Amino acid sequence: MGLGSNLDDPVRQVRAGLAALTALEQTELAACSQLYRSAPMGPPGQPDYINAVARLHTRLAPETLLDALQAIEARAGRDRSGERWGPRTLDLDILLYTDRRIDSARLQVPHPGIAARNFVLYPLAELAPDLDIPGLGPLPALLTRCPPEGLERLVGGSK
Repeated sequence: MGLGSNLDDPVRQVRAGLAALTALEQTELAACSQLYRSAPMGPPGQPDYINAVARLHTRLAPETLLDALQAIEARAGRDRSGERWGPRTLDLDILLYTDRRIDSARLQVPHPGIAARNFVLYPLAELAPDLDIPGLGPLPALLTRCPPEGLERLVGGSK
């Protein structure tokens, strides 16, 4: 699970997102990476993002989990009507779902951008350093192709 925010106190938003994940039915928050600061991918002029990766254990079906995550985003004030990759209060992404590959109209797993996003790969490596990502290969190999430039690990979760 990827978490990110660049609006309305992003550190607080990511932490609130984590707290909301703990309240999901049939779901347990098993682990969470440190927080990271990264430059925005989308339109220029946005504030930096705060990102983290969490590991969930869930019995929810993938699209049911997606619905629950989008409800959490909506409660956090997420507005989906803006520019793609624009600023947001909270972004929750299903990065992986066990070793499954999913390609539906609403959900692609592994997340389509996972291999090129250092703000996902480095926090993910904290939780599962030897992970093999379905269809993409070993996480250590992906890390060598996605340098950490512009990524800052926040000691203590804020800075």
